[in-house]
Amino acid sequence: MSTRIALIGAGGKMGCRVTDNFLKSSYLVDYVEVSERGLENLKSRGLEAVPEESAVGAADAVILAVPDVLIGEIAARVIPKMRSGTLLMTLDPAAPLDGQLPLREDIGCIVAHPCHPSVFNWEPTEVAFRDFYGGISAKQAIVCALMQGNEEHYKRGVEIAGTMYTPVSRVHRVTLEQMAMLEPALVETLAQTCMEAVKEGYDRLVAAGVPGPAVRDFVLGHLRIQIAVLFGEVNGTFSDAAYKISQRAKAVIFKDNWQRIFETSDIREQVRDITRR
Repeated sequence: MSTRIALIGAGGKMGCRVTDNFLKSSYLVDYVEVSERGLENLKSRGLEAVPEESAVGAADAVILAVPDVLIGEIAARVIPKMRSGTLLMTLDPAAPLDGQLPLREDIGCIVAHPCHPSVFNWEPTEVAFRDFYGGISAKQAIVCALMQGNEEHYKRGVEIAGTMYTPVSRVHRVTLEQMAMLEPALVETLAQTCMEAVKEGYDRLVAAGVPGPAVRDFVLGHLRIQIAVLFGEVNGTFSDAAYKISQRAKAVIFKDNWQRIFETSDIREQVRDITRR
């Protein structure tokens, strides 16, 4: 007997990626969507939206593919309608960690998030290489956290996540708190902010008259080497001069206590900023 899934937000930004992969699977999926744009996205895929109440009541698993700021509101409406033993899945740790899910003891809950294809992924075609987000043709790992329930809930959630984010290279099991250390703390609070600063530096050089193509090739080429060295993809080191200048720069660019972004209290502030309007 096939698992029946209620996909809430099926026509949204993330929902469409999940929908496209479910259409290639054997799962029985009820696609729930209410926004005008979302309904148009479903229609373009030959799908019609299913009413939320009937979809949730019939589901073995309910997936909340909705923006973080809406999860609390939608979860409060959806969770009371779920059958006992049903699995609830969210795609990001922010709302669960912020207490936005009014969980019942008789349902399971798993959070599953993609790692996205690595910068060092080898893909056989240009099309696959340019699947930067993953979920189409480029391999990616995923992280999964069992927030509530038993091992059967976790196993079922991993199987569903493997379809949502296919092709999946490997699955990493983490706790909810560890997933929040990964995102938002590591990849958004830290890495994205650093990359935005690099892009601002790029823009500044172009504005100063350095040819844009030269700046782009120079910085992206050096970034690849730097990441390869730091993450052990190559047996190499930086030059003595590069090490000296990076140590000088840290004192200029970073505050002494910047590592507090990985502390639980600060992460809770981060997710609160994400989930509140």
